[in-house]
Amino acid sequence: MKHIPASAFRTATVPFPAPAARFTPASPFETRDMFGLPIANASREDTADHIVALARSATRHTINFINAHCVNTMKKDRTYRAALHGSDILLPDGAGMEIASKAFKQPRIENLNGTDLFPMLCERAAKAGVGIFLLGGQEGVAEDAAAWACAEWPALRISGTQNGYLDRDDEDALIERINRSGARMLFVGFGVPLQETWIARNRDRLDVPVVLGVGGLFDYYSGRITRAPAMIRACRGEWAWRLAMEPRRMAGRYLVGNGVFLAHTALEAAKLRGLDRAASEMAKRASDIVVAVCALLMLLPIFLVAALAVWMEDRGPVFFRQTRIGRAGKPFTMLKFRSMYTDAEARRAELLARSDRQGTCFKMTNDPRITAAGRVLRRYSIDELPQLINVLTGSMSIVGPRPALANEVAAYRGHQIERLHGAPGITCTWQVKGRALIPFERQAIMDRAYLRKRSFMTDMRLLAATVPAVIGGRGAC
Repeated sequence: MKHIPASAFRTATVPFPAPAARFTPASPFETRDMFGLPIANASREDTADHIVALARSATRHTINFINAHCVNTMKKDRTYRAALHGSDILLPDGAGMEIASKAFKQPRIENLNGTDLFPMLCERAAKAGVGIFLLGGQEGVAEDAAAWACAEWPALRISGTQNGYLDRDDEDALIERINRSGARMLFVGFGVPLQETWIARNRDRLDVPVVLGVGGLFDYYSGRITRAPAMIRACRGEWAWRLAMEPRRMAGRYLVGNGVFLAHTALEAAKLRGLDRAASEMAKRASDIVVAVCALLMLLPIFLVAALAVWMEDRGPVFFRQTRIGRAGKPFTMLKFRSMYTDAEARRAELLARSDRQGTCFKMTNDPRITAAGRVLRRYSIDELPQLINVLTGSMSIVGPRPALANEVAAYRGHQIERLHGAPGITCTWQVKGRALIPFERQAIMDRAYLRKRSFMTDMRLLAATVPAVIGGRGAC
């Protein structure tokens, strides 16, 4: 690209009058949900027309670009991610977004990178009398990019230029200068994520209708960096050209970053297909089996002593079997060490009015049906140990909402039925935070929250918290 000296154009020293039009043009974009962001899609021509029309309107719009590097940065930078979510328009940039759209089974998305759009925007801005301000790059780079644009479109109004090496103390003066310039489009080229966070921080103070974060765009049009030939760009190989031009600076971004982006894309695609959920379920089942087997082996002496204590008290059955409701409303037989007299179920109806808990679940602190051995078993949750067998058979999990009785499920209201969206567990969130002391309505909320955000680490934390909760005995009865 031929280098044009800065003297080839003249920066406006007084504000240009704002165009008379006061409207918000209809958007040509359809949006695609990609990586949790609404990515706009339209032809380059329609995109350029729309941006210049926005510049002639009275409304403010922030436009940013999304490429593979942006996605990688967004995953680890909350401030940058917030700036992207605060943008009015997000445009897809580069082959990475095309690859992602295919992986997500979406229609082809247009490559609306800023480098291709810039000449089209300059051409339309020149015809519409829209002034532009170029901010960013090394000393002289923005001026040279403006000189190139004015050489191509002599009618283009350059409202001002400024390099990107500014102190925070100079920010107020810069913003005042931009506002006085009469610019209708501000191109900010600080690079990702500095430009997006700078725009987000100062957008309310900028009177410019359209502000765009354009990365290293000025370097190409100033002649500092040679852009890849059209044939290489058509083959989606511009990143390789850029790597060849600046290997030291771009090695991490492309050699490592492209692999990281493909990993993010694969994970996102798996999530969209539900494969991440399936993998999570498989991992949870595997961990359930390992934990249940290890627990049974370690606790076998306690298991045998508990069984003997139950049998010796009244020579009745060691195990108590009860039908509970599991995942998706499927009934199963839950095992416990028997902690009540054998006629406990027959006596339950007469005790309902004396329940310590209002609402769905029946619970009594001093239940007369509990045996002496049963009180000890309940105090330390030893009566729950046989449910490790339920875990091995797959009807229960180590961690999950406690299984409910059929009549309790029938009394569920509203979202409480969501407790059945996962496998019932031996321990759960409210079991380690107060057990029977927590009202059922609150239990249901905690169970639903667990099911929405469950993970291997969450299960491990709850499992670790179960031991001190059992020893402490708070809420046990």
